[in-house]
Amino acid sequence: MGVLKSLGNRLSGDRRKPEKNGQPSPMETPEAPSATYSTRFRSRGGDLNQWIANSNELTSAQQFYLDYLEGKLREQWNLGRNLILAWMPTDTGIATLSVPNYLIANRLPDAHAPEDNFTLRLLSTKKEVTPEGMDEIAERLQHAPLDLELPFKAGKNLPHLAIDALVARYSLTYVTDRAVALFDIVGFSLYSPLEQVTQLNSLSYSLNSAQARMLGRKIDISFARASTGDGFYVWNRDRSIQANINLYHFMHLVLADNAVARSKSRGNVTPRLRTSFHVGSHYEFYQAEGLNPTVYSYIVGDVTIELARLIERAVPGQVVVGDFSAPMPDRDTGEVQRVDAVQFIEKTQETLSGLKGLVVSGDEIESISCYLTGERGRSGNYSIKKYLVTDKHGLTRHAFNAKINIFRKHAEPIFLGVQDSELSTFGPVVMGSDLDDIGFE
Repeated sequence: MGVLKSLGNRLSGDRRKPEKNGQPSPMETPEAPSATYSTRFRSRGGDLNQWIANSNELTSAQQFYLDYLEGKLREQWNLGRNLILAWMPTDTGIATLSVPNYLIANRLPDAHAPEDNFTLRLLSTKKEVTPEGMDEIAERLQHAPLDLELPFKAGKNLPHLAIDALVARYSLTYVTDRAVALFDIVGFSLYSPLEQVTQLNSLSYSLNSAQARMLGRKIDISFARASTGDGFYVWNRDRSIQANINLYHFMHLVLADNAVARSKSRGNVTPRLRTSFHVGSHYEFYQAEGLNPTVYSYIVGDVTIELARLIERAVPGQVVVGDFSAPMPDRDTGEVQRVDAVQFIEKTQETLSGLKGLVVSGDEIESISCYLTGERGRSGNYSIKKYLVTDKHGLTRHAFNAKINIFRKHAEPIFLGVQDSELSTFGPVVMGSDLDDIGFE
């Protein structure tokens, strides 16, 4: 009999407490603590923060339930030794399945192919599974699930989404395709420590300011960021085509705020940036900080590697777009379509009107144009230049050079990015993509 044949029946069977007067006795509900728990739960970060923000105010009982569950999950996590891969609701609480970190690493293939590899498919899906799914996971990994008795009913007293988000903090997630932007401070190591702190604070302010402007226009965003030491990775927790476009627009506003600040500042207080944008796969995890996982997630994978390799060859002030082709779901219809880098920039052009009227350094945006650089041929068609970028390891990849022009009502325009003529050290042009009209001025 398999590891889970008997366990599956036990976990999904009738596990009510002894009956009183012919009725199941209610689960004991501990006295809910005061609302002082609110701050703790609002600082959990990631998808849990997103769930709280999108739901009604948590009751004190729900706050207690989250705290109680987190204590149980932390025990299984065991100071970061284990990963909790899956959970399922039971009659008396939930069942979870955890394994040591090394077990997952040993099972991953050299060539990532989620459709062919059970482990990658497991890491790519939600943490909540069916009893049959739990059976399969336990059988394949040869680890039995653990039954956690809880003082609340999953789904009734605490939404499954909140539990799933909390479990994710003690797990590892593989994302097959996500848009990520990298903001890198040019020459960071050459500055004094105080100048470095000042420049990081300046970049952080530009990030915060851009996000506040977009939220003020009711643009639905949920950005996350991770420090690289001399810059930041920024991504949208949502993976729809609209979310990816919003991230690209967010990049415009960050660079515009930085450009205006540089024009007004003196000395080395405002950083000079170079930026890369790409869509690819990555792992998302929460590092151990002391005895607990960190509040905010980190990402590492193909997309971060590609961004770093592109940025090391980028010239100061350049905006680089990777040569990607990725499936992107429509948030409204659910329809998924594969979008490449050129098509993606075309789609960003279609939504630029949403940024009209936003205030940048005291003046409203009148219009924006964004495009991949190239040249217009004799036939009138515009040919986008694709570059071959070679990194320090001798590995190559393709990329595009991007420009953004922001025109304001009563102030000088802001030109972001660099011209092709400035890219002699970036890499050779390998081919172009012909377009009839890319719609920029």
